Parts: sequence; structure tokens; C-alpha cells
Amino acid sequence: MDARWPMKFLRALPLALPLVLSVAAPPVLAATGQERAQDAGRDLIGRRAPDLSLKTIDGQTINLADDYGRRPVYIKFWATWCVPCREQMPHFEHTFETRSGEVEVIAVSTGFNETADDVRAYRRALGLKMPIVVDDGRFARAFNLRVTPQHVVIGRDGRVLYVGHLADDSLEHALQAALDEPASSGAAAGHVVARAAERDSVTDSIATLDGTPFALRDPATSRRTVLMFISPWCESYLAQSRPARSQACRSAREQSERLVAGADARWIAVASGLWANRDDLLEYRTEQHVTVPLSLDEDGALFRRYHVAQVPTFVILDGRGKVVARIDEVPSDLGARLASAGP
Repeated sequence: MDARWPMKFLRALPLALPLVLSVAAPPVLAATGQERAQDAGRDLIGRRAPDLSLKTIDGQTINLADDYGRRPVYIKFWATWCVPCREQMPHFEHTFETRSGEVEVIAVSTGFNETADDVRAYRRALGLKMPIVVDDGRFARAFNLRVTPQHVVIGRDGRVLYVGHLADDSLEHALQAALDEPASSGAAAGHVVARAAERDSVTDSIATLDGTPFALRDPATSRRTVLMFISPWCESYLAQSRPARSQACRSAREQSERLVAGADARWIAVASGLWANRDDLLEYRTEQHVTVPLSLDEDGALFRRYHVAQVPTFVILDGRGKVVARIDEVPSDLGARLASAGP
């Protein structure tokens, strides 16, 4: 069985999973997701969580700093299109119902390939009651979002205690450990948010999958640059839950392959680091015979820089690297649309 879950397992999973599904997952899937979440948390454990202020989809404001020193915080990153997120939602809702008086429980939608309306519809369908936030990119940046779901437990003193993927004993032990901590008069020192800001600096050159530098501007020839934002699992994983989005990803790939050969523009496909690493991208290139240069935006810095929240999205730069146009929906005549885009 292939260990790369997002690329391989949707075909075996039904579109609408009932609320009573077990939170257990096949061993290979579980290990892969947990390992990715643990990798994401390696730089976070023991450090202070960010002093973020967030607004729920109901308009309620939550200031995380108000909890530090008083009570633990439990954050779950999730998405409406994510199968294990749906599997684990009963556990999450139960945690909110039984521990919300002791722990600040917050559901953070990734905001990736879904809107606030999608989230509201999902909440109504399942009757969820916990506070829900749609991320604007700040949470993903601060907590190194790599998978969905991704659980984060913050202790009473504001330090990150746990980052994981599964709703299992390790998560329960982390929540209990956070509750067992004594209340403190002040939060711990050291800011994850500052480290995240350092990671978010993007230069004018990015590396392709093969390690070749790719400049985001080409002043010598004044050629345009087409940044095609993608996810390698979009076509396969969203085929049932988001068929229109899956087809858009397929259309973007097929049209770009036809256009790049004789184009007078420079092309590069930028892949999200959510549920994708270098090996996943290499597999995608091989299986789909992709010739467009690929780059992995592991920490999402380029996606945030160009305010990309869904794939596929095309951002067109002029020779100086200035954005002159963007295409958020893939037309059937992408070449003509690109030719007429911008000044």
C-alpha cells in the first residue's frame, strides 16, 4: 500500500462519511499523517504560542493571549473536504462539549479551497457548536500547518505542548497534561510568531524541484512570468468531494502543458506544502508527465505573498516581478485569457 495518503486513497473512500465512523485509520495513513504533523511541530514544542486575535464565523473575537496563564488552548486545523477531519469531528465536538469550561477549544478551517459559506453549511449539516475560525494564513504560518487535521495543544503558560494528526491517546494525554499544569501569573517567553515571520520572507528567486534557481522577474527580456499555484493531490483527492475543483486542476495541468512549449512567457508551478512534500511532488511529476518546472512552497510563503487560497490559481508577473493579472477560475481557453490578461 502506498504511504502517500492524499494521492492514493480517495478512490476507496465514500463522499459522505457518516458521523459515527471510527477515528481509527489504516496504519500506513495514520503513520504518514502523524509523522508529518510531528515534523511540523518540531520547532514549536516548548516555545510560546502566538498572541493572535481571531474572529469566529459568528463574529466573536478570541484573544489567545487572554488564555495564557489561565487555561490551556486546543486548536484543531481542519477542512470540509478532508476525510480524516470528518472522521475525527465527533471526537472534537465531544471534547468541546465536555471540556470547554476548562480548555479554550477552537476549530480553525484552513481556508484552503473552501469559503466561510462552505464552513457554515458544514457546521449546520453536522450541528457543530464549537467556535470556528476561517484562517487568513496567520495560523497556518504560526503553527507550521502541514496536514489536516493538525492538532495543537497549548499549555496554561502559553507554551506549545503537542502537535499531532490523530485523535488518539497521545492527544488525550497532552490535553490532560495541559490541564494538570498549575495556573501561572504570566505566559512563557519567546515568540513563535517572530520565527514564523522570519520564515515568511520570500526572495525574488525560488528553487525548482531539481534545485535550479528560478527568478520571479526577468528584466533582461521583459518576458512575463506565469505562476501556477497547484496541489499535487487536487485531481485525485477532490475527485468525489469537490469534482468541479478536481476538474479545474486537471484542466490547468493539461492546458499548461500545451501552452508552455511554445510560450513567450516563463512558467513555474508552485505547489502548496499542505499534504505534500518533495517526494509527493516528484511522484506527481512522473505520474502526470509534467514538464512545467515545479517548486514546493513548503511553508506557504508564496501562497501568502500572492494571497492564494485555492488551487489552481494563476498569477501573472511582468518583467519587473510586478503582478499584472491573476486568474482564479480556469477558462477553457486559458491561452487566450493569459494573452489578454493585464496591461
